[in-house]
Amino acid sequence: MVETTAMHISLSHKTLHFKKPARTSRGEYITHDSIVITIRDDKGQKIGLGECAPLPDLSCDRDSYTRMSDVAKLINEALDSASYNDYLRPYPALLFALESALYDYQQNPILYDTPFAKSEVGIPTNGLIWMSDYDQMLAQAKKKILAGHRCIKFKIGAIKWEDEMCLLDKIRSRFTKDTLEIRVDANGGLGLDMDIVKDKLQELARYDIHSIEQPIPQYHWNEMAELCRQDILSIALDEELIGVNDTEQKKLMLDTIKPHYIVLKPTLHGGITGTLEWISEAQKRGISSWITSALESNIGLRNVALLAARAYGPNITFAQGLGTGQLFTDNIEMDIEMRGAKLWRCKVED
Repeated sequence: MVETTAMHISLSHKTLHFKKPARTSRGEYITHDSIVITIRDDKGQKIGLGECAPLPDLSCDRDSYTRMSDVAKLINEALDSASYNDYLRPYPALLFALESALYDYQQNPILYDTPFAKSEVGIPTNGLIWMSDYDQMLAQAKKKILAGHRCIKFKIGAIKWEDEMCLLDKIRSRFTKDTLEIRVDANGGLGLDMDIVKDKLQELARYDIHSIEQPIPQYHWNEMAELCRQDILSIALDEELIGVNDTEQKKLMLDTIKPHYIVLKPTLHGGITGTLEWISEAQKRGISSWITSALESNIGLRNVALLAARAYGPNITFAQGLGTGQLFTDNIEMDIEMRGAKLWRCKVED
């Protein structure tokens, strides 16, 4: 679709199938569609790979390219513009895919000159516990802990609140906060009755929870700011960042809400360029962050990991959300693998 004397860019469609339905408070994923961008050199050899995998009902650019020809048109226009990064700001999933493919093609040191990229270190990951019934969630947690994870993350809102508290109590009774970090992700599911929300945060705080992602629905900045100000439990913004692609809007959001953390998904939050900008603006305000995948195949996951390694340096101790590569029955083989609780890039041959 894009050809120069040096490279050719092509597109292909991939449907991934979950081993088990992936449940959140927003609904259930059974399959996930993505578009793979492949760059080949003038000899036809495959060089660069990127993945565009917007999430239904969540990504701000989900309905902007419903056909492959729409994607091709946007990429052509972006590459013909003064800055493809600026041109594709409204389309973070596509921007992430194109940036990743080009950086891979160029072996750009932004992503490829790190100890992780050179297979020298692994990146610690959180153990993700998907929504299910009590017994299955407990079994998932035990499996992750046995695998070596010292940080687990629960998706909450699938079962009765009392059962979720019982689950956390059971885990915390065996593992103190010094030996196991627990994060929870509500995906906006605690509602907007602020008295109820605060009561639930107080309950969660009894279990030494590290943080809660997106306790209330997005677009309610004042209410979110109030929760952060009360400091009952550390608040991490996630869905709140979606669609906020302008630099000044990012600054305004961070200054208004003043979150404790932001959770960054390059597919949702601005690609490589936008994610690094979020991190920079957050750091200026003393706000910490971590990076996580957004249910991409191993192509996207690999590129998210390369970005995390660049963003946080060679000695990452803070668990990132990169443990999603084992979710699909038909994932794409790439040069990454989980070893215990860390994601590694397999040894790269010279």
